[in-house]
Amino acid sequence: MASPMRSLLTDPDRYLQSFRLFLEKSTEHQSMQEFMERQLPGVIASIGNGKSTINVLSVGGGAGEMDLLILSKVQARYPGVTINNDVIEPSADQISKYKERVAQASNLGNVNFTWHKETAYEYESRMNAAKKSKKWDFIHMIQMLYYVKDIPATIRYFHSLLESQAKLLIILVSGNSGWETLWKKYGSSFPLNDLCSYVSSGDLPSLLDSAGLKYQLYELPSHMDITSCFIEGDKDGELLLDFLTETREFAKTAPPELKQELLEELRKPGCSENRDGKVLFNNNLGVIVIEP
Repeated sequence: MASPMRSLLTDPDRYLQSFRLFLEKSTEHQSMQEFMERQLPGVIASIGNGKSTINVLSVGGGAGEMDLLILSKVQARYPGVTINNDVIEPSADQISKYKERVAQASNLGNVNFTWHKETAYEYESRMNAAKKSKKWDFIHMIQMLYYVKDIPATIRYFHSLLESQAKLLIILVSGNSGWETLWKKYGSSFPLNDLCSYVSSGDLPSLLDSAGLKYQLYELPSHMDITSCFIEGDKDGELLLDFLTETREFAKTAPPELKQELLEELRKPGCSENRDGKVLFNNNLGVIVIEP
């Protein structure tokens, strides 16, 4: 009998709902913001040397929150320089939220925005068909490599677009996170349907080493409050379980023994810690900065 479990990505509305709840319940964005404040200025210190225009490519820019923070750091490092910021993002909903953010910001006079409603693969195919290969001073791919079919090929392609002093910044869940424990053990039980693959920062060094690329790694501590996942029938808990397993209505469609096992796993030290009566899932992030 076919499993009633379906990939969460087959229901874009529920995916966005669960993703927004994840951001609300986790310190994901705070961790990234801290990295952007403390480490990013050093990363971008030479990307625009001697240039009157800096070209930035955001691959999977989402609703633009992190993108605008990155742009503010580029502006601070290179005051008055024109910045061309191109965004690749397949979700119309996310692009529209991004545009709202830009419209409300007052300090983006020197930034030109171009949005491409497409996936990274569609962008690559379109550029190849047009025999174009625009070069970029800074490319970032934040939490998006899970959604490409061929991860090494995608990294190779965007790395090939770097200018001589440019950087490629990738953020993924860490190889030391609860995601790694959960997905290594249960990933094969989830209905991914080719729409998503599990990859962590722990998978990249061997791939980058074999391609002969130079890079730096950073670990960002982060957690997510998943206490509600253990309350039967709790709406937020069900949405977070959907997000953790990439499964639509996991609590209702998963075989009872899988659900039981997974909930037990989520409480274990490999995934979470108990603090002040809350279950905090290890949502650590890995940042990889690749040289040209």
